[in-house]
Amino acid sequence: MPTEVPTEGGAAVTETPFDESERRVWAGNAAAYEGGFAKLCAHTVPSLLDAAEVRAGARVLDAGTGTGSAAAAAGARGARVTAVDAEPDMARRAAHTVTGARVLVAALPQLPFTQGHFDAVVGNFVLNHVGRPRAALDELRRVTRPGGRIALTVWAAPAAPGAALLGRAVAAAGVVRPPSLPALATEEDFPRTPDGLAGLLRGAGLADVDCAPLSWEHRTTPREWWSGPAAGVATVGQVVLSQGPAVTERIRQHFELLAREFTAPDGALVLPHTALLASGRVAG
Repeated sequence: MPTEVPTEGGAAVTETPFDESERRVWAGNAAAYEGGFAKLCAHTVPSLLDAAEVRAGARVLDAGTGTGSAAAAAGARGARVTAVDAEPDMARRAAHTVTGARVLVAALPQLPFTQGHFDAVVGNFVLNHVGRPRAALDELRRVTRPGGRIALTVWAAPAAPGAALLGRAVAAAGVVRPPSLPALATEEDFPRTPDGLAGLLRGAGLADVDCAPLSWEHRTTPREWWSGPAAGVATVGQVVLSQGPAVTERIRQHFELLAREFTAPDGALVLPHTALLASGRVAG
C-alpha cells in the first residue's frame, strides 16, 4: 500500500508552461529514477550538506528531495529534516525510505513554512526543475533563518561529455525536442556557470556567496544508463519516447555506438559529469 504523504499549500500559484511540463515528465517515475539517475545525483550530496553546514540538531529543509538521498544523509548527521517534492510519487518514495524525516508534497516557489523556519536549506538540482528559479530562490531564502545557509546544485553548461551522451544519441537519430516539452523561458534562465549561479544567489540577497564546479566520473552500465530514458525518466526520456517504438529503437542503437567512447575494459560505463555547487548565508 502506498505511503500517504500530506500535500501542503496555501494560495494558488500560477505554474509556468515549464512547471506544467515538469509535472508531466516526472509523474509516476520515482522507481525508474531511483534505479539510475538518482545514483548520479547522489554524488553531490556530501558536499552540498557541508556547504549548508548541516549538523546535528539543525532544522534542515531538503527542497526537491526526489527519492530522498539528501534528506537521508542530513538525517544521518543528526539533523531534524523536513523534505518536500512537487511530485507525489517522489515524496511517497522518500517518506518510505528516509527514516525520521517529515516529507510533504509542496512545490516551489511557494512552501508551507513560516519565515525563518529552518537553520539550513539544501536543493540538490532542484533549480533545474522550476519555471521561476529566482522566485524559487527567494522562497528558499524566506524560510531560512537569518544567519542560516542555503546550498544548491545545478548541472553545468555546456554539459560535460558524460552528461551529453544521451543528448548526442537523440541528435544522431535526428530527433528534436517536441513542442509539448517547453524549455525554460529565456527571461527566467541564468548562465549555468560559476559566475551565473553565484550571481543568482547574490541577486536573492544572500551574503558570503561561493560557487565552484564539482567534477567526477559516474560509473554505471550501458543497460542501467539506458533504462531511465527507456522508461521516460526526465526530459530526455520523454524525448526518447515521443515518436514511438521505432524511433526509440533508433536512438538506442545510436546510444550503444556512442557509449563505446566511455566503456572501460571491465564493461562499465564511465561518464564524466560536472555540477555547480553554490552556497550563501541569509543576511541578518
